Amino acid sequence: MKLKLINTLLPLTLIPLVACGQTAVSNKGSSSAPAAAASAAAPKAADKSVAESLKTKLEKVYESQDLKVMSVGETPIQGIYEVVVSGNQIIYTDAKGDYMLVGDLINVNTRESLTDDRAAELNKIDFDSLPLDKAIKEVRGNGKLKIAVFSDPDCPFCKRLEHEFAKMTDITIYNFMMPIASLHPDAQRKAENIWCQPNPTKAWTEWMRGGKTPPAAKACDNPVAETMSLGEQLGFSGTPTLVFPNGRTQSGYSPMPQLQEIIEKNQK
Repeated sequence: MKLKLINTLLPLTLIPLVACGQTAVSNKGSSSAPAAAASAAAPKAADKSVAESLKTKLEKVYESQDLKVMSVGETPIQGIYEVVVSGNQIIYTDAKGDYMLVGDLINVNTRESLTDDRAAELNKIDFDSLPLDKAIKEVRGNGKLKIAVFSDPDCPFCKRLEHEFAKMTDITIYNFMMPIASLHPDAQRKAENIWCQPNPTKAWTEWMRGGKTPPAAKACDNPVAETMSLGEQLGFSGTPTLVFPNGRTQSGYSPMPQLQEIIEKNQK
């Protein structure tokens, strides 16, 4: 949604955009995953007259694209405003809306992307609403830490992530299978076969971490189609995508010890 909307804006703004940090499976890296800092809080609302003026102008200019302005707030740069538009996309404009910036607003001193932090807050997911009964559950140690992962059984990055999970203790992992047919045509069959094993968790971990192919299982009712659809509804386009208990997400693989730190910081 974000890239689609930005691409529709670019012909009018003539601002080039490159999606950074993406892999062959649309992983976005871990920049949005660390715990929310003060910078992630909603910015101070812009003066009412400025907000109304920007809303009127931007919605008129992009009327053909049905753009809607959701909020207008101040930024640390005087005269530059954060505007949240349709799809929770963040853009920046001057007070009159004559000029637009599309990209990350960086705090040079802390090296943090204020844009990433805000986007993570705007796109939070209710972890408790996830259908955990449709995930393959693995409990390691006391299972205190929690994480949900949308994963593809043929995704190399998912397998690398699983090898990192194998190094962790005291964590509960909920794996929602989200095979991406365009990249891995046989992945859905594998996902369904893993679910239908007598011990799906054992079959999953042995395949993902050890490359051991599970035997053919008798077809059974399985949630794979549902979890694929769920991932799409949540806007996930790549695997692995991690969902943390505090609602923030990360698209992409992180190695230890960074993975441990990210998960610990993003519990409730």
